[in-house]
Amino acid sequence: MSEKPKVLVITGPTASGKSGLAEGLASRFPIDLICADSATVYRGMDIGTAKPTSSMREQIPHHLVDIRDPSQPYSAAEFRRDATEVVADVLAQGRIPCLVGGTMLYLKALKEGIAELPAADPAVREQILQQANAHGWPEVHKRLAEVDPESAARIHSNDPQRLQRALEVFEITGRTLTEHHEASVPECPFDLVEFAVIPQRSLLHLRIAERFHGMLEKGFLDEVRALFERDDLNRELPSMKAVGYRQIWSFLANELSYEDMVEGAIVATRRLAKHQYTWLNAWQGLHVMERAELSEVLKIPQVNTILVEGNQPA
Repeated sequence: MSEKPKVLVITGPTASGKSGLAEGLASRFPIDLICADSATVYRGMDIGTAKPTSSMREQIPHHLVDIRDPSQPYSAAEFRRDATEVVADVLAQGRIPCLVGGTMLYLKALKEGIAELPAADPAVREQILQQANAHGWPEVHKRLAEVDPESAARIHSNDPQRLQRALEVFEITGRTLTEHHEASVPECPFDLVEFAVIPQRSLLHLRIAERFHGMLEKGFLDEVRALFERDDLNRELPSMKAVGYRQIWSFLANELSYEDMVEGAIVATRRLAKHQYTWLNAWQGLHVMERAELSEVLKIPQVNTILVEGNQPA
């Protein structure tokens, strides 16, 4: 029986240098990069996501970039499906697939599987919201406890977003969120060789501040203004909740001063990095490096085997 084909994964906290490392690797070897990032999937969100430039994408194949309009949500389940298809296509071309990104939920979904949940239903959401406005979210929590006690035990009564989603899933499908999560999901068809760039936190904090100021110099404010002026976008969309975008949105809405916007975006990005550190510390089988250096990657035996031998059938 043949072994699963091997796929490289480069991850790490935001601003760690993982994308530059992946591009350096792809410039030397026959590698296609597959972005595992919940913001670079959106068109028109370039500067604030540190998206690969068009010239870089001409030199090195990048996948799952600019595949959604910001008005359209994109789930971890959709990423798993799309990434699986892209990896298979890259392998079929005799090239090496390499996932790169810091959206840990996406990588977890690919690695461990994820339940397929229904798309959001605006009418059902509005109905739940009306109930909350009339009686309070604790009453919505009681309703959830009646139909899905397991989810209700996990979700606090003061967490409206998760409460609404759990009840919405039940109202749409007649099955609880718990039942959906317990449903069997196919195992990952690939052998993931995972490594992460994890710099010292003090250094990363400096990089985060420098990078955000650099984004502003490149026109980040105007990029968000173009999104802010669209009639079909609002701050509740997943795309507009991206770090940096939501703070600039608040500035454009005259809710934050410029100085508070800058400080808020930097603090929020550092908070995101802390969350990513937590995920990575619990990651099993992860090769860790402090610096995003190509020489360090090539010291990993499994990586070297893939780069030299490719995915040969067993």
